[in-house]
Amino acid sequence: MEKRLNKACVLLMVIAGMERFVFKGVASNLVTYLTEVMKMSNSSAAKMVSAWCGLTYLLPLLVAPLADSYWDRYSTVLSFSLFYVVGLMALTSTALESTWHPPTKPDYSPFLFWSLCLISVGLGGYNPSLQAFATDQLDNEEELPRSKDEKKSGKNSSFFQWWYFSICSGSLLGITFMSYVQDTFGWVLGFAIPTGAMIAAVAFFSCGNKICGYKQDANNVHNKPFQIVLKSIRAIASKFKNGAISLPDERSELEELELQQKPLCPRSVGVVENLEKNTKNSHSFAISNVEVVLRLLPIWTMLLMFAVIFQQPATFFTKQGMVMKRNIGSHFNIPPATLQSAINLSIILLMPLYDKMLIPITRLFTRDEKGINVMQRMGIGMFLSIIAMVIAALVETKRLETIGRSGHAELSIFWLLPQYILLGGSDVFTVVGMQEFFYSEVPLRMRTMGFALYTSVFGVGSFLSAVMISAIEFFTRGHSWFSDDMSKAHLDSYYWLLALASSLSMLLYIASCKLYRSPNGVEGSKRVFLRCP
Repeated sequence: MEKRLNKACVLLMVIAGMERFVFKGVASNLVTYLTEVMKMSNSSAAKMVSAWCGLTYLLPLLVAPLADSYWDRYSTVLSFSLFYVVGLMALTSTALESTWHPPTKPDYSPFLFWSLCLISVGLGGYNPSLQAFATDQLDNEEELPRSKDEKKSGKNSSFFQWWYFSICSGSLLGITFMSYVQDTFGWVLGFAIPTGAMIAAVAFFSCGNKICGYKQDANNVHNKPFQIVLKSIRAIASKFKNGAISLPDERSELEELELQQKPLCPRSVGVVENLEKNTKNSHSFAISNVEVVLRLLPIWTMLLMFAVIFQQPATFFTKQGMVMKRNIGSHFNIPPATLQSAINLSIILLMPLYDKMLIPITRLFTRDEKGINVMQRMGIGMFLSIIAMVIAALVETKRLETIGRSGHAELSIFWLLPQYILLGGSDVFTVVGMQEFFYSEVPLRMRTMGFALYTSVFGVGSFLSAVMISAIEFFTRGHSWFSDDMSKAHLDSYYWLLALASSLSMLLYIASCKLYRSPNGVEGSKRVFLRCP
């Protein structure tokens, strides 16, 4: 079967890339805006950025049940994009206000806080619904029963590969171009351009509805898994009051899982009709859905430290670059946030190598046509992130040793490149693997929830990062690791701590993978984990 994606998928990938240009254009350099313009301390700015990113990545968990059960995905994307645009406009107005009335002390403006919250709310409904809506555009035969050979077509894997390629391309442009504009021409223009780009993305999406398909039927009970879950909880609670409750047998659970795999079969239609009539089968369907999510929790938890490391380029890596040698010649200084583009650039360059070189090599050792499965892919990315933090700690130690009288290091900012590139390599493995893992392991009609579970890893990881910073500040008060005077800070110790915690998390991840069983009763390492070509 051909792996080519249709026009609707391509259009939505372009829109996703535009949105990443907008988000990265704001988020990648936000710590600089907070410290240089709003006069916040390094630790306060880092905690605010981490908390904001955490809120942004966690909100999809609240929106996903509504998008899956009550709303159609097209309307969800369009509605929440309006919150996104309004938040960007409000953020631009804060930059305009600071230009007219520059703050002389730390400014914790409520208006700034609420503008960032509006952006988070917009992203919370926009991102997972857009990606789930894009997967709906895949050809109908992807959901029909297929033979063993047909299942190897790889269209889903191709989708995830190119989807991540598009958002990385948008992120690369947002980081490089917008960091330069913000540092050179000011923050008003630096926030106004992303606002205009988001308005254009919304216009493209609304105009593209003629080529997009709608698979979701609000009247079909099978498309409302969370409504079924709520009804089942109420029914189970009622049975507890009467002193009796029965759980579904194995046969009924297998029938429900078979239903999820073959939603368009005549047999499935019959089962759906039966679900409306038979409370016991409805309970079985709900319990099987909840059981799938609970099975994912150990893997989900072990990925949190990767998400903590994921926060470092936009916070402390950028602060390091601000006090290193950034000049090229005598007139041009590299914006520190620009080095984040090395992550996206390495992703774009490494993705083709993954399929052309890495997979053929791993086949020689694993003797598996897929080379490595998704769980192994995520594990390799976690290992690369640990190596990146070790290198970051060594570079920071070197920077502290070369600090001159001016308080700035004599070390070039390009010494930070290896850690950025390694984090880009880890993203190729872990982030793409996470998208596909959570997509594959939830029922068909809970796709939005699957993508929300993926983003929630980074949400909780962001809050965990803020909590770690607060705890370290408390225990190192007087000699803070995050001192505003970067010549007295000890970010190297922080990076060593992250490397140690991530190593422990990876060991627990390996143990969790060995114990994991997919909802079909097959080991995770042998199930339908697709490689990304």
